[in-house]
Amino acid sequence: MNALKGKKAVFYTLGCKLNFAETSTIQQQMKAAGVEIAANGEMADICIVNTCSVTEVADSKCRQAISRLHRKHPEALMVVTGCYAQLRPNQVAALEGVDLVVGAEQKGEIVNLIQNSELKVQNSCFSSLKGFFPACACGERTRFFLKVQDGCDYFCTYCTIPFARGRSRNGSISSLVKQAEEAAQQGGKEIVLTGVNIGDFGKTTGEKFIDLLKALDKVEGIERYRISSIEPNLLTEEIIRFCSESRAFMPHFHIPLQSGSDEVLKLMHRRYDTKFFAEKIAEVRKYIPDAFIGVDVIVGMRGETDELFAEAYKFMQSLPVSQYHVFSYSERPGTKALQIPDKVSPQKKHERSQQILSLSDEKLRTHYNNIYKGQTRPVLLEHSKKAGILHGFTDNYIRVEVKADKQKQLDNTIVQVRLGGWNEKGDALVGTIE
Repeated sequence: MNALKGKKAVFYTLGCKLNFAETSTIQQQMKAAGVEIAANGEMADICIVNTCSVTEVADSKCRQAISRLHRKHPEALMVVTGCYAQLRPNQVAALEGVDLVVGAEQKGEIVNLIQNSELKVQNSCFSSLKGFFPACACGERTRFFLKVQDGCDYFCTYCTIPFARGRSRNGSISSLVKQAEEAAQQGGKEIVLTGVNIGDFGKTTGEKFIDLLKALDKVEGIERYRISSIEPNLLTEEIIRFCSESRAFMPHFHIPLQSGSDEVLKLMHRRYDTKFFAEKIAEVRKYIPDAFIGVDVIVGMRGETDELFAEAYKFMQSLPVSQYHVFSYSERPGTKALQIPDKVSPQKKHERSQQILSLSDEKLRTHYNNIYKGQTRPVLLEHSKKAGILHGFTDNYIRVEVKADKQKQLDNTIVQVRLGGWNEKGDALVGTIE
């Protein structure tokens, strides 16, 4: 007898695209077991929370989400998984309402764990993370997210991810191509490749990331691929050149810098310096001049003096990138960064963050207005909650808003759009379908 058949569940995800892909896959597994998604306002029998632990703020948001869901669904079985659950299982298990704590190695076994448990607190976390939980799902979105890799071998001094997700490992090229083919059969047009350190692909299977890209590029039906994030030292000239010539890989890169100061990069144990990073950006611009280049930056790292931040800011000003994604350094238990002196105050972290955000906004608007305004670009349209409006992204990741009467017919289609000025919110360019 299937004890889950007819049960209602809610799913809540915090953190990265990888988490969202995994939650969607867990949701599919639950659905296959007879579980239905609870409608808005409907009481749930099961709550599944996929957590993040990249910062203390993330930990706090996880606790708040668990508490909020427990108040809303007091009788529901509360299942917590993800990085926070892996790193702090006992802390999570002690939270009011939590029934089951599932470690990273057991994410794919949640259905069985729910069915076989006595609905008491269980800690199924293990210190050794070696398995690969495949995930390819779109949830409620147009784009599919394909998990190609998990874990990280880098052990940057500020980061807990190697402890939360284990060593670098991956699926095989053949299995990932099969998942991409299945996404195409479901009507998927765009796939985002996700992972923790996807450029390190191949540790498990002895294969190469470039060979994965070449194999995926041949999958019929998938018109777009995006590489979610790739370390600068792993973004080879061969990969850049391939993306410039490929059928379906978009002119879009997300590359973590973390600091524009060589001294801070050393403190972080990053595997490159600013000279290398600048050369890598120039290499992208050489092969793909109109590429969108997003860059991650951490401000307020221990040891980041005023002088070093000024040096970092000057370097970031000089880079021909499209946008900066800014994160404030967060003290994480067990990391080597805690041994570094010269702690930066919260006030200075905030000030530095605002400076980089202003710089990012300046680059983003200059990048768009000077280069793309008036151009016609292909846009993959997505459904919108606003009647008569569709949103989407151009090939080079410009967010676009268009007016459309036939929303259903245009959803998940690629159309040519002439780009105009910014919308009222300032978060998208207004376009006209041609």
